[in-house]
Amino acid sequence: MKIAVIPARGGSKRLPGKNIKLLAGKPLIVWSIEAALDSELFEHVYVSTDCEQIAQIAREAGAEVPFLRPEHLATDVATSNDVITHLVDYVEQYTHEIVSVVALLQPTSPLRRSSHIREAWQTFVEKEVDAVVSVCELEHPFQLCNKLGPDHSMLGFIRDNNNKRTQDLEVYYRLNGAIYFFKRNLVGNLAEIYSVPSCAYIMDKWSSVDIDDEFDFFFASAIAEHRVR
Repeated sequence: MKIAVIPARGGSKRLPGKNIKLLAGKPLIVWSIEAALDSELFEHVYVSTDCEQIAQIAREAGAEVPFLRPEHLATDVATSNDVITHLVDYVEQYTHEIVSVVALLQPTSPLRRSSHIREAWQTFVEKEVDAVVSVCELEHPFQLCNKLGPDHSMLGFIRDNNNKRTQDLEVYYRLNGAIYFFKRNLVGNLAEIYSVPSCAYIMDKWSSVDIDDEFDFFFASAIAEHRVR
């Protein structure tokens, strides 16, 4: 069976209460739950959380929350790999169903739509790969970036072969965190997702905001409210 997993920890240092903060009038996590449900791809849409308030909101939105995460999976150092492995093992043990494909949908990517999820799944099927990962074009050319030394000197900041118009520079892409599809054999081994047959699903920048802090939230809110209007 195909399942969607939406991980939503209660604690957030940079943006307290992030996962239930209202975005265009709707708790942040609800945007991802609704997109997963509307895609009509999954037998189950699960939320993994350590917070009862998040769990209640998730259930009301239509997701399944079979447990509250144990403490060791609710820390800053707990990884998505740990969280997904715990959930998949639990589901298979208690439902006696075998998971074949997992979709990881981060709640911090609220502008991802159900159509994006369906298109990423189509890519997964057509390319016959072990994983599909969503990306978007880098907002600023990588070639115009560099580190600064203690004296902030700009000497050699831009290489001569990169000192050209931005439209003439090679395009780079970044992970946008919105969609990951992967086969069951990668559960517990997500670090290998870029070492196995995999493929990118390219999303537009407008749908690729990954909320980490107050600025990101403000930016995503402006886009979401524009869409609602």
